[in-house]
Amino acid sequence: MRTKDNQEQTITMPFEGEVITNDDGAKGKRHPNFIESNTQEISLEELTERNIIPTFSDNSLTISHQNFISAVTKVASNVFGELTPVELRVSHPIIGRIPSAQHKKAYELTEKEKTIFYQRMAFCCHVLNLTRTINGQTVHLCIGGVRAYNEDKLYSRKSAMKFKVFVGWQVRVCSNLMLTCDGYSGTIECLTEADIMQKTFELFGSFEPMLDDTLRQLEGLRTTPISEELFCKIIGRMRLYQALPMNEQRKLPQLIVGDTAVNAMVRNYVTNPDFGITSGDDFTCWNLMQLGNEAVKQSYIDKWLERNQNCTDFAIGIQKAINGDDTEGYSWFIS
Repeated sequence: MRTKDNQEQTITMPFEGEVITNDDGAKGKRHPNFIESNTQEISLEELTERNIIPTFSDNSLTISHQNFISAVTKVASNVFGELTPVELRVSHPIIGRIPSAQHKKAYELTEKEKTIFYQRMAFCCHVLNLTRTINGQTVHLCIGGVRAYNEDKLYSRKSAMKFKVFVGWQVRVCSNLMLTCDGYSGTIECLTEADIMQKTFELFGSFEPMLDDTLRQLEGLRTTPISEELFCKIIGRMRLYQALPMNEQRKLPQLIVGDTAVNAMVRNYVTNPDFGITSGDDFTCWNLMQLGNEAVKQSYIDKWLERNQNCTDFAIGIQKAINGDDTEGYSWFIS
């Protein structure tokens, strides 16, 4: 990779850690999907071989989903070390047919006469040699990205395309991602794959997976209990927030988790075997974060990452409010 001043730079920073063994795969068991909603699983091979690549109005190629994945994983493997195979979820298929089959009935079409591309795509994979235990749960360092063609101006001449890249810890038992602000790129705009690699390197290169402050902050969430009465108060305030006028919302910490996700948090509070009240452990801010992260897995692909980070920020903010350290306005949610 080249830096901004065009100097060659080698990126080799494998971290030592407990090696991840693929026990689930060996036994044929599947772990939960990292996102659900209306998505479906697809293999990288199928994405590469069967899906057409949309173009701009001047017929300039977009950066394909598979090339985006390749650019991000290439940087990740250089920075962090060996990766597990990529997991892919796609949604919003755009289905068509080749011109010579335009007069055929649908049931007469052969597979070669059908065309398809998926408007939205998310992928992730784990760093093979980086796993830790936080609050009794095995977590893996996870990298990935999101691409949504609907955010690009395909109806006009070629312009910068939008991507999202992330790195963060993922809970093995439920595949919940725990994004912090230093592990999420937000929307990045790129014209070439080299641009993607450069901006991905800036994110991954500055992320310190073994930074004590980040791990301690996530682990420390378990030290702050939340009673059932307080949980109900927090849920009520989350609902009330949705109905507040915009000028009132701006005075409070941003909450982009909607009513559907809040309803899911309530259900999982009762039923979730790992983080709900049926788990047998005390319910804490750690559990609150996991219920939120589980709930936003039902978001559309292009909204998932920011909502996930919002849930992590919210749980940390609630902990500060309970402990009397709030300086951002989270106390409103427990008052």
